[in-house]
Amino acid sequence: MRSSEHKRKLTDYFLKNLKKGYPDESLKWALISQGYSRTAVDEALKEAHMELAAKAPILREKPVISYEVMDGNNNPVSAKKSWWKRFFG
Repeated sequence: MRSSEHKRKLTDYFLKNLKKGYPDESLKWALISQGYSRTAVDEALKEAHMELAAKAPILREKPVISYEVMDGNNNPVSAKKSWWKRFFG
């Protein structure tokens, strides 16, 4: 098997299992313990991450973070202005 085909198979293995939710390190060490070279595994992992990053959507705007304070019964609590803000506007 050629090295490019070998690297492609490892990259496909990483892509398939990363999409399933397996962590990088467990996949990496599973392959190394099966006899694959550490450099080939590292290169395939980098390639898989680059492919996943290329497919990820680009966020054009910043997300808006909002929050509410809830009481014990899951009812929203209104924020009261401090005495100074009420007095001085």
